[in-house]
Amino acid sequence: MTNPRKLVELPQLCTIIADLRAAGLRVVFTNGCFDIIHPGHILHLQQARQEGDVLVVALDYITIFDTPRVTEIIEAIRPDVYVKGGDYTLDTLVAEEREALERCGTEIRLLPEIGSFSTTDVINRVRNSRDA
Repeated sequence: MTNPRKLVELPQLCTIIADLRAAGLRVVFTNGCFDIIHPGHILHLQQARQEGDVLVVALDYITIFDTPRVTEIIEAIRPDVYVKGGDYTLDTLVAEEREALERCGTEIRLLPEIGSFSTTDVINRVRNSRDA
């Protein structure tokens, strides 16, 4: 049922998800551009994982998510739960993705804010330390 290879194409992911669901597992989905991993990203992923039995993560610039939106992935895997960080509200989710989630009957969970972590802050700290 499980796949030792964690990076999978969407058709294979759909097969894996179907097997997991058949085993009664709750599938959680999140996505983002985790370009420079910082503590906020790690906490987001840890909290998302706690929402179910299996966590599926779609990333920018990886072959499994090379489109501007994750609508196709949402419609294909039909997650039980969709998790986004506390910097989002229901109104700021991409409308197309939110509509797909609603059509799938997916529970949308918005995590609480996790401090003041941001990729921009990390970049600025690196720049400032380099210039000092």
